[in-house]
Amino acid sequence: MSVRETLWGERFEVIDRMLAELDPDLHRYITEFAYEEVLAREGLDLKTRELLAITSLIALGNPPELATHLEGALRAGATVREVRETILQAAIFMGFPRALGAMKALHALLHKQNARDGAPPRREPDENATG
Repeated sequence: MSVRETLWGERFEVIDRMLAELDPDLHRYITEFAYEEVLAREGLDLKTRELLAITSLIALGNPPELATHLEGALRAGATVREVRETILQAAIFMGFPRALGAMKALHALLHKQNARDGAPPRREPDENATG
């Protein structure tokens, strides 16, 4: 399975078609270089690479691609808690407004997954929570 199929899941065809229609050269650069060469490298696992992508996208101001990489991180094996902690860590260096936007995007994704799966939202205990 390709990196893109792992991260994009059932949205693979939609995302791939959207990129191809937008610009064939950009599509090729993104799919062949970014995903199938850089993200497929040894040295860091895909989960870690996706958590780093989340941090980078938060730094860029939470572009729409953030939602794709939030879902990609979960598909690559990150837990909801690991994604939350990544967003909270980003708040220190990139600011609370950007972290808040990313957390809203995560909650929207979890809500969407819950509606699609018909299951309760995926929440993990947080031993550091107060209140």
